[in-house]
Amino acid sequence: MLVMSDRQLAQVNVARLLAPIDSPLTQGFVDGLEAINAVADDAPGFVWRLQTEQGDATSVRISDDDMLLVNLSVWASVEALKTFVFRSDHRHYRARRDEWFERSRQPYVALWWVPVGHIPTVTEAGERLGQLRADGPTRFAFTLDQVLP
Repeated sequence: MLVMSDRQLAQVNVARLLAPIDSPLTQGFVDGLEAINAVADDAPGFVWRLQTEQGDATSVRISDDDMLLVNLSVWASVEALKTFVFRSDHRHYRARRDEWFERSRQPYVALWWVPVGHIPTVTEAGERLGQLRADGPTRFAFTLDQVLP
């Protein structure tokens, strides 16, 4: 397990909706947001997540594409993030991704280390994801499959 006491793990993931956010096709996604966000907020090792005053980030944009949603969060460790993603109720929601989002041919999740207390911006997240897509995993941006110090 890779844990650094002076660092926390930032993660960004993006997904392009198959239909507008208010479409019946995306209703299952929208209906589950509040519950899944609550699971994240209560997860051991959760530090912070991007959200509006309404408690989600569906209106936050990482690009000019209104169909592209962004999720940005900070975790105490890789293990904390993995536990949330793969062992909490989030795994059931994640399994339904293809019902609501286009399949991506390129990486849609990027991770990087941030100093404790640093809150990443959407711009920073876009740069990290862009670098991962261009160069593959590096210390600047990596994946859960290839975590770098």
